[in-house]
Amino acid sequence: MGHLQEKLRGFTNNRWLVFVAAMWLQSAAGIGYLFGSISPVIKSSLNYNQRQLARLGVAKDLGDSVGFFAGSLSEMLPMWAALLVGALKNFFGYGWVWLIVTGRAPVLPLWAICVLIFIGTNGETYFNTASLVSCVQNFPKSRGPVVGILKGFAGLSGAILTQIYTMIHSPDKASIVFMVAVGPTLVGIALMFIVRPVGGHKQVRASDGTSFTIIYSVCILVAAYLLGVMLVQDLVDVSHKVIIIFTVILFIILLAPIVIPVWLSFSPDSRVPEEEALLARPKKEGTDSGATSDSEAILSELEDEKPKEVDLLPRSERQKRIAQLQTKLLQAAAEGAVRIKRRRGPHRGENFTLTQAIIKADFWLIFVSLMLGSGTGLTVIDNLGQLSQSLNYDNTHIFVSMISIWNFLGRVAGGYFSEIVVRDYAYPRPVVMAMAQFAMAFGHLYVAFALPGALYVGTIVIGAGYGFHWAIVPATASELFGLKSFGALYNFLTMANPAGCLIFSSLIAGPLYDREAEKQAHGRNLQQQFIGSIFSGVLGPNDPPACEGSVCFFTTLVILSGFCILGVALSMILVYRTKAVYTHLYGNSRSAPVS
Repeated sequence: MGHLQEKLRGFTNNRWLVFVAAMWLQSAAGIGYLFGSISPVIKSSLNYNQRQLARLGVAKDLGDSVGFFAGSLSEMLPMWAALLVGALKNFFGYGWVWLIVTGRAPVLPLWAICVLIFIGTNGETYFNTASLVSCVQNFPKSRGPVVGILKGFAGLSGAILTQIYTMIHSPDKASIVFMVAVGPTLVGIALMFIVRPVGGHKQVRASDGTSFTIIYSVCILVAAYLLGVMLVQDLVDVSHKVIIIFTVILFIILLAPIVIPVWLSFSPDSRVPEEEALLARPKKEGTDSGATSDSEAILSELEDEKPKEVDLLPRSERQKRIAQLQTKLLQAAAEGAVRIKRRRGPHRGENFTLTQAIIKADFWLIFVSLMLGSGTGLTVIDNLGQLSQSLNYDNTHIFVSMISIWNFLGRVAGGYFSEIVVRDYAYPRPVVMAMAQFAMAFGHLYVAFALPGALYVGTIVIGAGYGFHWAIVPATASELFGLKSFGALYNFLTMANPAGCLIFSSLIAGPLYDREAEKQAHGRNLQQQFIGSIFSGVLGPNDPPACEGSVCFFTTLVILSGFCILGVALSMILVYRTKAVYTHLYGNSRSAPVS
């Protein structure tokens, strides 16, 4: 009995249990991706026009991106308390919106609705912070796979929640707002005592490779299964029982990774965390800080003294020349012939603070390129409901699910292919972001001209391109500006998302849509004058005009395509400026397989 209790205690403190629970938490955390399904309900219930709806979209994006509240609380409070705050904010914000939409609460001014949307969506930043901070601390040697998988499940959550909503099969369209208010809240409360940093062995173990392979397999399986299910439900008239079966299978796949912590905890060779903590102590714990500082200074001096043509040599010759120059510098420094310069601030590739980074051109190239790329993608995501209706697609939810799935696949693929670029070719990672932005420009134009299957192709290309940004930008920021202040740098860069959406959605997409809708409404009124006054009440004076046809978003999408091309140009400028940094970081290392 005592042995079983020891195993159970080891299971509850197993870092893989925390990781799997964080995956489940992230599966309900991406409620912002459901705004395309929620916005038509709010628009019809509150008689909003597209410009007012765009402002709600900006409030949603701000709530989704402003994460320093969650970051600060997670440092002051235990992790369960931070998760509880996020769950309550989600319930309060979207719960009140549901009461207003269903007529159970009085209608509030537009600014108040924006505040509620901001509060509700901001709750997910607490889920993201708790998941990422806990798992990065539990897996300090596997931060890349951990962050990529968790961010991927956040991108998939829109499709997962949409499938659950389809299973509910409620005739009340406002029930999707209720589900958004209640579902993530219950998941957050249920997991708030599991998702946390735990003690024990945190170095790489032999079983980690197999465990991550299983997790990656589950990720791909979930994405492929959801895509197949959504297409079947859209193209074939399936019964409600079949939809329930589809959803149950989805839950089984999502629960499958629990076998990893179960096996690791209850297998015969498993160890409790206290025993694991004694294993594989990091070597060189007492490394002399002075020697490290001198070595870094020598490497920095090497970058200054190295001729530019060295970077253009073949890898073997480049490594030989760099080694020779480094040996000379070390010998000269030891003899006092060379005085190592102590610079006032760090160079690219070293640790920056936020105040040091924001005065660098490279940082703003990343920010503006991200704003142009992800901002245009987010504009399409936020207006997906109206876009699908204008192109005469009946089921809006299928496109919300598809763009969520391809967003996830874009994050996985972006991390994978950009890692190949830097590891195998020592080439700057932002070149992959430039490729994604070029593909997004094509996707915007394809939808603008309403070509065959426009919205299907558009959601695939734009969703994947949007996901690429969020796999590449965090890695690029950590490579150019270090890990010491990575949290502050990343949270600042995420502000590019709402900034881009504010420009593209509120100032471009919304006004242009409303202008075309008013033109069409005026034309319909003229026709009604010829037919007779009997039809004069079909369109109420307070009803927001609806726009039909590709003309509704044509100009907007062409403009967005142009901004993506500008993003390509900025990304390539960043590539040119950082070639030497990536050569220094990856040019001297052998190619390693991407895990």
